[in-house]
Amino acid sequence: MPQCLNQPGLGWNPRALTTTPDPSQQTAVCVSVLMCLCQPSWSQVPSCLFPVRPATSNSVSTMNAKTSTRALDLTFLFMQMGVMPYLAKSLGLDSVGFGYLQTIFGVLQLVGGYIFGRFADQFGARAALILSCVSGSVFFLLMSLSTSIPILFLSRLPGVFMHGIPGAQKVITDMTTPSQRAGALGKLGFCFGVGIIAGSALGGVLSTKFGIYVPTYVGLVGSFINTLIAMVCIPSQTKPESDHHVTEHSTSQTGSLFSIREILRLMKFPGVMEVFIVKVFAGLPIGLFMIMFSIISMDFFGLEAVESGYLMSYFGILQMVVQGLVVGRLSSHCTEMTLLRLSVFVFAGVGLGMALMRTVWHYCIIAVPLVFAFSMLATITDSILTKAVPSSDTGAMLGICASVQPLTRTVGPTIGGILYKQFGISSFGYLQLMVNLGLFVYLLKSKIPLGEMKRQ
Repeated sequence: MPQCLNQPGLGWNPRALTTTPDPSQQTAVCVSVLMCLCQPSWSQVPSCLFPVRPATSNSVSTMNAKTSTRALDLTFLFMQMGVMPYLAKSLGLDSVGFGYLQTIFGVLQLVGGYIFGRFADQFGARAALILSCVSGSVFFLLMSLSTSIPILFLSRLPGVFMHGIPGAQKVITDMTTPSQRAGALGKLGFCFGVGIIAGSALGGVLSTKFGIYVPTYVGLVGSFINTLIAMVCIPSQTKPESDHHVTEHSTSQTGSLFSIREILRLMKFPGVMEVFIVKVFAGLPIGLFMIMFSIISMDFFGLEAVESGYLMSYFGILQMVVQGLVVGRLSSHCTEMTLLRLSVFVFAGVGLGMALMRTVWHYCIIAVPLVFAFSMLATITDSILTKAVPSSDTGAMLGICASVQPLTRTVGPTIGGILYKQFGISSFGYLQLMVNLGLFVYLLKSKIPLGEMKRQ
């Protein structure tokens, strides 16, 4: 949304509710999606794409299953996000009520991120992925039965355990060596771009041609298939044998799934607090902008709903290129601290560009370094943080990282609305510039320890 839900065009757009998607345009997008999806199986892809520990058995099939479940999960997620405003309007929910609906979902994801990570540490990555897929099935089942506003709100509750992205990252963390982790996590982000394009296009086509509830039926069946894939193809233990005793003798001081003491304990490991602060604040201003983008695209850029959809597809393509081709190559040639500083510096440049932009074409140009910095920051910080804690706590650390985006979605509408109304669109750019310049100076002057804790 993951780190992943704050993408342009995904917020509340009143004009979009009165505009019916053009089936021919949506079908054209679907064709391009199918071309992207028709790739060779992961068993035919060179091992350098997802380098795994040589001693891990069935690693190729595990990576194949993990990639499939995440791609499907993200496709269904963006599919329901595209039809949710129309479904809410058909049930008589106004914009204020829809805001409450989205806030509830953000709070549930915020609370559930750490709990899900602790669950993965205690019961394994496969059990966590199954829990996420089953929660997704219940989520779409309740959506398909939402004939009233209370049931629609009830359908948000399973979102507390819908964390397929941290679950897939947990598998990657367990099955890759520390030196190869950043590149592998970057390749995993390729699925995010596929999900944006495929989910948005399929949601529009299905809801237009067959009815507003049809995407929820497809999501229900797909989530059930995801559950079967996770049960059959993901091994019960994804950690190598040498790490099993580490899990058994965990440094955790409590067996509960949620503990403030445990969160504070993880933050005390060398470098964790510093890197986590950078992760939270470097992307916060642009996160506020993305939350308000549906309104900005309508008021400032003057885009129609279909044009906003094209812009979102453009972001999806950029995401696939950056995550699939750029992040891994850079991580193999540069240190993680160098890449962290680079992403923050590029973010500062993005802020300057946003402060000066006047048209949607300016934004399309800015989007290139924006996606690069966003993807690099997310991948590198996740890699650093999971290597800074014991292997028995990587799930909890990934859960904490996954809570950053829900936190932004929870507080973002209020803060972003005030900035936009009081100071205009340039305020997001200037805030982005100042925050990241400060963080860049901090990273240059500070000596953050980046030690690995995998054998404690």
